[in-house]
Amino acid sequence: MAKTEQMTKTKKAPAQVSPSVNGSRLDTSFIGQPHEWDPRRLYSQTAADWQYRVDFDRLRKERLAKLQEQMVAQDLGALVLFAGANIRYATASYQGNWKYNINIRYAVVPNGGEPVLFETAGSDLQCAKIDLPWMEGRIRPAITWQWAEGAVPYMAGRMADSVVEVLKENGLAKENIGIDNLDMPALEAFQKHGLKIVNGWPAVSKARVVKTRDEIELLKQASSIGDAAMWRIKYEWLKPGVREREIESKVHEFMLERGCEIIYDIIVASGGNTSPYRRWATDKLIRQGDLVIVDINAVGPSGYFIDFVRCFKCGGAQGMKMTQKEIDLYREVYDSMYAGLEKLRPGNTTADVAAAFPEYDDDKYGTVTLQQFAHSIGITLYEGMWISRAYSLKYPAEIKENMYFAIETFAGHPKLEQTARLEENVLVSAKGPVVFTRMEHMEEAMKR
Repeated sequence: MAKTEQMTKTKKAPAQVSPSVNGSRLDTSFIGQPHEWDPRRLYSQTAADWQYRVDFDRLRKERLAKLQEQMVAQDLGALVLFAGANIRYATASYQGNWKYNINIRYAVVPNGGEPVLFETAGSDLQCAKIDLPWMEGRIRPAITWQWAEGAVPYMAGRMADSVVEVLKENGLAKENIGIDNLDMPALEAFQKHGLKIVNGWPAVSKARVVKTRDEIELLKQASSIGDAAMWRIKYEWLKPGVREREIESKVHEFMLERGCEIIYDIIVASGGNTSPYRRWATDKLIRQGDLVIVDINAVGPSGYFIDFVRCFKCGGAQGMKMTQKEIDLYREVYDSMYAGLEKLRPGNTTADVAAAFPEYDDDKYGTVTLQQFAHSIGITLYEGMWISRAYSLKYPAEIKENMYFAIETFAGHPKLEQTARLEENVLVSAKGPVVFTRMEHMEEAMKR
């Protein structure tokens, strides 16, 4: 049988998801735009009988449909996923951050078929069966192979056997099999089966980088928690004599209480730790007059990230205002960030955004500093697309509607006593960029 005929039989067109799910469709005639595009229209994290909020069944179906669409576009018979966020995207399974990237669980997504989850055997497997009724009959014990010492080749072979069994059940063992992440023993085990292994990341990335309506609602919830934590920092917790790590600990507690799943690094850099910028909190005492850069990185409700930055002056609420030099640095960062942000529009490219960034070490070394920078965020901090002067000017990628970015800039000049950095989270809507992080900027710096 010719390959094209075989692929026609084994691959189905991706499911079309109607804007009306279970007979429910929002009437947006009064608000004039999709609900998810408005950062002020915030749903509660809980469910209710009187309002159609985040629809998790729709979220699961639309994410899988987007994966299936990209598998067809990339000519993949199946995806084999080991990265925890990718497994969650495809199956909506989650059992803690600690399991995300240690290759003890995996999923197989057949093109045109339903995903099969291989979960850690024992109580974890039983929890998955209880927690994931939409995966009924498609949860199997994962075969672990890493750290098995002399048994690594044997156990990796068993893992590969379990994957190949699913491929054969779906008639896909001879098609291109996209894999997102694997080590050498796993690669060798798959090669022994004669599989056509290809890079699965492009398909996964293209699916994840454009967000569904429910993903955007969850990103909005995450940004609301981040904004509230940043307000607490500015008006309650930031005082002379407080240590950087004390601020970090208070943010952890507050954000977990408000519904975040996990708190990543909360970067608190004050005074001299801002120049050069130290991207982790220390036990340094914050002094009156210090500029304080706070970068909040956290996993919000249902796994969707918040990642943004504000710069404060310690003592500002007690009458100590920013100096003109500090205002100039703040405005340099703010203006360059918003110049790039303004280019986050459908039809523009990453080159348009990068061109608005100031020259920095991205230009000098031809690599990404993650400081004059933008990156898509979703169920990981960095997913899909990075924007940097290191390569985006020469290799532009298209900006599309419903992409979601964190965009950040920095006044990283040498010989500064202290300096500024800022970051916003932005939705690319059909009408243009919409800033989801609503925490205000320093009043003195906003005056012209």
